[in-house]
Amino acid sequence: MEGPQERFAPHLLGLINPGLVIAGNVIGGPAGAMGALWMLGVGPVLDVVLGERRSDTRPAASGRGFHALLVLHALLHLAGIATLVMLAAAGTAGPWLWAAVLSTGVGAGVGGVIVAHELGHMRPRSPSWWLARLNMVSVLYGHFTEEHNVTHHKHVATDKDPASAREGESVWCFVARTVPRQLIDAWRLHARKQRAWFRNPVLLTLVVQGALIAAAFSWSNAAGWAFLGQAGVAIFLLEYINYVQHYGLRRGEDERQSMMHSWQSERRWSCWTLLNLSLHPSHHLKASLGYWEATAHEGAPRMPSGYYGCFWPALVPPVWKRMLRARLHALAS
Repeated sequence: MEGPQERFAPHLLGLINPGLVIAGNVIGGPAGAMGALWMLGVGPVLDVVLGERRSDTRPAASGRGFHALLVLHALLHLAGIATLVMLAAAGTAGPWLWAAVLSTGVGAGVGGVIVAHELGHMRPRSPSWWLARLNMVSVLYGHFTEEHNVTHHKHVATDKDPASAREGESVWCFVARTVPRQLIDAWRLHARKQRAWFRNPVLLTLVVQGALIAAAFSWSNAAGWAFLGQAGVAIFLLEYINYVQHYGLRRGEDERQSMMHSWQSERRWSCWTLLNLSLHPSHHLKASLGYWEATAHEGAPRMPSGYYGCFWPALVPPVWKRMLRARLHALAS
């Protein structure tokens, strides 16, 4: 018996995330914390209570609506950052501003960055590809798309990939290691093409990002720090997801990549609101597939929960290592 087809409607639930961020930034005060409380407080609970999708779910028949949702997410992500900067420039200060910074950064990491990841795998220099670059520049991580598409997808689960976490490595050490290494890696990627340094896209991206920072600070110091703060949170969230996606999974340099080199979760809330990113083996086996075409792979390594449910345990290294140790050893046996 054939399984159900991927449905569009549940993915609309992901719009709650940017909606709360924007509403909180517009209202100000305690409302600025709504996005963070929803995504980091309620999200892990929903990951558990809503259970898992059916493993035999088939790809959607058409991707038109799914792609339109990507564009809408990208625009809402930019609106979230704009409303945060406006909130800061209007004179809001103190803990509620930083609550809004946290919410906006989490929203950027959960929505903007994941959307940029999806759009960044589309045809180079297409409108979708450029929108991905814009989203990543807005969180000061513009080099991500090319480094991810080339280095990560080619060398995943090996020591050549700075975005693959080793067994026993904490998320804090991983982030400290991977952020500078990915930037250096992206620079070298273009340097190998023997382009003049001033034609290196990584440099051009850094110049654009510097201009955005300068523009925010020229508006007000609070606006500048708020812009930097949301970017820092978004980058951490991106690298947290990188951390859990491949933690401890390794392959030899000559070993072909398989579904065994990415962790998979079929938790409904993560699949619905994070564009099926937790069906990660499917993405690595064929990155050109849209998220509406991703499928679960029977026998792939299984995460303890979805990305929401794994967030808090991953922040506590002894807890995370204990949770994953038995799963890694079972895969090795």
